Amino acid sequence: MKRIVIVLLSVLILAANQAFALGYNVKHFSDDYRIQAALEVLNKAGANEVFDNLIEKGVTIKFCDFMMIDYECSKDFAISSLDQFGNRVIIINSLYKNSSKEALACLIAHESFHKGYTATFAEEVKCTQKEAEYWHKLKNDTACSVNNDLTKRLNTLEQLYLTSNPSDNKIAESIRNNEFYRNQLALK
Repeated sequence: MKRIVIVLLSVLILAANQAFALGYNVKHFSDDYRIQAALEVLNKAGANEVFDNLIEKGVTIKFCDFMMIDYECSKDFAISSLDQFGNRVIIINSLYKNSSKEALACLIAHESFHKGYTATFAEEVKCTQKEAEYWHKLKNDTACSVNNDLTKRLNTLEQLYLTSNPSDNKIAESIRNNEFYRNQLALK
């Protein structure tokens, strides 16, 4: 009898741990079903670090037509910013709302690692490495079948990520040589 109770307790503890691990309420972060699906992908992949970042900063996530923000950023993929009330928000360019949920998940992962209002070079490298790392983990044939600028970007980042090493960080080199980032991060 004692063994049966111990086995039952063990099963209950394991079940509770699994329920907690998959217990993020993705509806807390967005009302959009596409964003919720992307968050579910991250949830199932065990991306606790992403959810920790989102929760820590009280982030909400939404799509927006970037042309309405500024023509200069109309082709950007996503932005981590503050709304009019000072709340942290991740805005994903509505050009990419029909991207795969895995690709959207990678954008969310990237933006979740931004800590301040203005990114530093080191922070941008870390965010981009996380984006590539998650694409490497999450991509599948369905995700790759959506042929758009976001998927092309993710495939390029993945190649840079996979061919980098501690003495030759190709993502850092790519950011350093990118005109957009040189301007945004004031790199010389």
